[in-house]
Amino acid sequence: MKILIAEDDAISRRLLETILAKWGYEVVVAVDGEQAWSRLEAEDAPRLAILDWMMPGMDGIEVCRRVRERSGAPYVYILLLTARSQREDLLQGMEAGADDYITKPFDANELKVRLRAGRRILELQAQLMSAQEALRDQAARDPLTGIWNRNTLFDILRRELARAERESTPLALVMADLDHFKDLNDNYGHLAGDSVLREVTRRMSGSIRPYDAVGRYGGEEFLVVLPGCDTRAGMSHAERLRHALGDEPFDTSEGRLNVTCSLGVVSTESGVLDPDTLVRAADSALYRAKHNGRNRVES
Repeated sequence: MKILIAEDDAISRRLLETILAKWGYEVVVAVDGEQAWSRLEAEDAPRLAILDWMMPGMDGIEVCRRVRERSGAPYVYILLLTARSQREDLLQGMEAGADDYITKPFDANELKVRLRAGRRILELQAQLMSAQEALRDQAARDPLTGIWNRNTLFDILRRELARAERESTPLALVMADLDHFKDLNDNYGHLAGDSVLREVTRRMSGSIRPYDAVGRYGGEEFLVVLPGCDTRAGMSHAERLRHALGDEPFDTSEGRLNVTCSLGVVSTESGVLDPDTLVRAADSALYRAKHNGRNRVES
């Protein structure tokens, strides 16, 4: 694990560097507060830091304050190294943002224990952030298929529409609906229907570009956001999706089933940049595809 040492005294700095390297840390050295702040601003900054309180220029207290004033950056556990032992001084250091302190001359075993506590806190924070990220991702996805749910897909659509307007580029939207899916559920059961929906998701996800987005709009309906596509390109993408679903039967617990879909395409070429209006237009195009015989693409 990386650790920053900010110490202007060469002997103390070398002693710390030797001890920490022996304990398995990857040591990053700073000889004053300005250099320490620069190291902590770097993209791959250490998450542990030992800052000497008294340094020329920017002292350890000021470095603490600057670190804590940042927003959005990973948390840095700061251990303040100080010759001061008065309660008022130590309180000042903690209020500036230090997590712990150790007085000079320091005891190596005490330092080791305090750093172990810091590492444990950082590890627990990383686990918590990972769990929160997993929950956020789970809340953004459809539980059956694992693709974006309706709310998240609308957020993506709004963001891509704003980008299309800003960059004067087109955007196409495809609404796809599985043909006769109710009959499939009625005849073969919901387990077979769920299996088909998951396979539809897999095939659709494999047929779009990395920067496109596909989500479940509801039931057996799906929305696909295609940045940079006009109507003609959107139609071409929709045809590829139609073939990806309809050309090969689906393996289910009830055997191999043929499934087709109808698709409606709309783009911002019409001048419409409102997400709700675009979705309604795509739905109308989908209705035309259904009305005109299904297993086809309409715009």
